[in-house]
Amino acid sequence: MKKKPYLSIALAAGLAVSSFGAPAIYAKPAETPKQVQPFNVFDNKILNKINVENIYNNIEYLSRTPRVAGTEAEHNAIQYVKQQFESYGYETELQEFTFYGYTAPHTVELTVDGYSGEIKPKSFTYGMDGTVSGELVYAGLGQAGDFEGIDVTGKIALIQRGAISFADKVLNAAANGAAGVIIFNNAPGDLNGTFGSPNDAYVPAVAISQEVGQALVDQLNNGETLTGSINIEGADAGMRTSYNVIATKAPTNKNKAKDGIVALGAHHDSVPGAPGANDDASGTAMTLELARVMKDLPTNMEMRFITFGAEELGLIGSRYYVSQLSEEEKDSFVGYFNMDMVGSRDAGDLVINTPDGNENIVSQTAQASSARLNGESTPIQPGGSSDHVSFFEGGIASGSFIHRPLEPWYHTPEDTIDKISKEKLQDVAEIVGTAVYDIVRPENQGPKVNRGKEQKVPHLYYEEEIK
Repeated sequence: MKKKPYLSIALAAGLAVSSFGAPAIYAKPAETPKQVQPFNVFDNKILNKINVENIYNNIEYLSRTPRVAGTEAEHNAIQYVKQQFESYGYETELQEFTFYGYTAPHTVELTVDGYSGEIKPKSFTYGMDGTVSGELVYAGLGQAGDFEGIDVTGKIALIQRGAISFADKVLNAAANGAAGVIIFNNAPGDLNGTFGSPNDAYVPAVAISQEVGQALVDQLNNGETLTGSINIEGADAGMRTSYNVIATKAPTNKNKAKDGIVALGAHHDSVPGAPGANDDASGTAMTLELARVMKDLPTNMEMRFITFGAEELGLIGSRYYVSQLSEEEKDSFVGYFNMDMVGSRDAGDLVINTPDGNENIVSQTAQASSARLNGESTPIQPGGSSDHVSFFEGGIASGSFIHRPLEPWYHTPEDTIDKISKEKLQDVAEIVGTAVYDIVRPENQGPKVNRGKEQKVPHLYYEEEIK
């Protein structure tokens, strides 16, 4: 993203104000030229230090293998992040938490007697092992009413995606006696889905493409009898351990410090099978680089640089982090800047997601920064499915930086380092870095903390497209 040229000092004098209304730095009379400063003087303290190669190299290291929460690979990534923070001189804490973890099956098979095409079934996250066979029965969208007048007892229900969650479709089928479930996509292509949480009432279930599913429905509608077999092996579930990595920077001048906390961060875990270069080694690496950049800069507030575990399983790490904050900390929290998927060459333009779609101090300062740097403000969109939601639930202003629409490689084995754009990394690092510094720099009088109400918004925990 090409930067617009900086404004002239004369024009800047008429336009420049900080995000919190600090006065513009006006040009001085000719007799004191040494005091003339460009409007972006504070930005330069960040811009001059960012090294995009550091971000790229950390992405390369972190994305050599998937980092599924609770696994050895994730723990190795956690140790790497901790060591990097410590190499910059930070005191770093590992915050341990436990969660119900899930390992995807190694074998997912579906055969249908009477269908000759290739099927390529996939499992659902939180689906468990099982082997079942039975006659296929079409059950529409799998809503409760769709089972009226049909007999699925001991059979396999064939269900289309849409209207209700995957989990509810399977539970409805099981409640009506189905031995197994096949769910097919309602759009072209394969289907990757999650049940959202474990449930002992699930029956073996697989996902297939729209093309295969519609072909099976057509055969059934033509009066053919189809018999299917589902075999799922290797799924595993149980309590797991992960960690949040927290590096803290105290105010540099305690006598003039403002009572406030600003945090920025990302999640370090990935989904099974995906190296997660963009999702979210990119955000993790950017958090590390901005921590390095800001380590020795004068700041008047406490800063926290955090990488979270188990984000992909429902924001578990960040929700735990917020739950452990004291009321005093929550009252002091100015805002949280989240970076999730900030470097894909194949994604769309940068946006700022806020859970409710409204402005807050995070979006406002970032929009001001992008306007200074790029000549236009980064747009705000309502959006969840990342760790900024956990802070929002705690009444803390938050925003997430992401490129939309998402890249085709999202949550796939193709999310690799060769898809990363250094230009996009540089752009986001500059916008977030200068926005954060605008809040914490000593010259700023300090924003008033505007704590919101605490609320639960679990519907924002997962990416909408996969439900």
